Amino acid sequence: MTTTEQLYQHYLQHPVISTDTRKIAAGSLFFALKGDKFDANTFAQQALEAGAAYAIIDSPDYKINDQCLLVADVLTALQGLARHHRKQLTIPVVGLTGTNGKTTTKELINAVLSQHFTTLATQGNLNNHIGVPLTILGINASHQVAVIEMGANHIKEIELLCSIAQPTHGLITNVGKAHLEGFGSIEGVKIAKGELYDYLAPQPPKGGAFETHNGGVAFINSNNPILMAMQAARKFAVPPVFYGDAIDDLVTGEITENAPLLSLQWTNNSSGQSYTVKTQLTGAYNLDNILAAISIGIYFKLTPAEINAGIEGYQPKNNRSQIVQTATNTLICDYYNANPSSMAVAIENIGKITAPRKVLILGDMFELGAESVEEHKAIIEKALATEVDERIFIGKDFQKAISGINYGQSAKVYPTAEEVIAGLKDAPIKNSTILIKGSRGMALERLVKLL
Repeated sequence: MTTTEQLYQHYLQHPVISTDTRKIAAGSLFFALKGDKFDANTFAQQALEAGAAYAIIDSPDYKINDQCLLVADVLTALQGLARHHRKQLTIPVVGLTGTNGKTTTKELINAVLSQHFTTLATQGNLNNHIGVPLTILGINASHQVAVIEMGANHIKEIELLCSIAQPTHGLITNVGKAHLEGFGSIEGVKIAKGELYDYLAPQPPKGGAFETHNGGVAFINSNNPILMAMQAARKFAVPPVFYGDAIDDLVTGEITENAPLLSLQWTNNSSGQSYTVKTQLTGAYNLDNILAAISIGIYFKLTPAEINAGIEGYQPKNNRSQIVQTATNTLICDYYNANPSSMAVAIENIGKITAPRKVLILGDMFELGAESVEEHKAIIEKALATEVDERIFIGKDFQKAISGINYGQSAKVYPTAEEVIAGLKDAPIKNSTILIKGSRGMALERLVKLL
């Protein structure tokens, strides 16, 4: 069997990792990961023929030559290699998790820190048990800071990812209702996300995934009572850094314009100086994400000009709080994913936006288990109570939840996106600011060409 140390010697000679034979980089290490419907051991020979230097496999049946390195389990070997590589690094690693806003906050932090440092950040949403090791293995001698996003839908996943990424600094954006099928309840979400605080707080030896360390720096939103209670329950060796609207927070800020792009004023309370910044983001809920990035920028001693350049330069994409102008409408494309927490704040935001005509187009939220009907009903009631001109609900869950609610002419309900498309062709929406939000599986991007 090939050991982690032996693998690492190969990695130092070939520091590029491949997991897909369709995208083999010449001279890379190919890790033959298993999926639900495939066993990549069967692709080892193909990977070598495509130019991989070595193929890491866990089935001796596919060891065709010495370029095939046999391990007990390929996924465990990949994670172990990343963990070993991380131990060789001395740079700050900012780890972040949370129910909503992880990717936007990660991108904002990276946009700010990259004004001064050579940074590496999680690409897209590669934030799971495979993506985090791949990101860590992408860190090389040129990088001065890494920003690692960590996602989870079960307890103990953040603990595992922390053991790999070993963050020196960390942030939980918020704790809300998402992946309830996996977490079981909101209390389960708190436990899971709190595993990042557990890692940053000094740990005694306990024989688990965490090793003894000196603790790290947590950046905490003081306006969030759940996060404040979670941090109060732990003893941090290094005092946390707070941001929000308390006078003793490192950073405070407020929105000065939301039409629909955000402008804000922020204050560095250690210097007493205030600054204004215009963003390319929409959504009042993004104020917390922006203040998080600003506080990290201040902590790492960036200048106000560098911080503002990072915030102003960040342009959202991948349908997260993304503004799209069409010939007749302003679209808030926020349909990368959805859960009750993110849906609620998105509805609140459109209620606050300055616009002559406003429309809600909301698609089903997935992975809510037994709570689905109740949570969809709550969103319907919130949407009906929000001052907008038109409301469209899409999906079987919304259709089921709205039964019994007297909504009259104030909303339209369609069981499928295909039926909405037909409806929009018959009655086009024009001259409106439109929020489009739903779970990824609803594929609401199909509506954009009709708006």
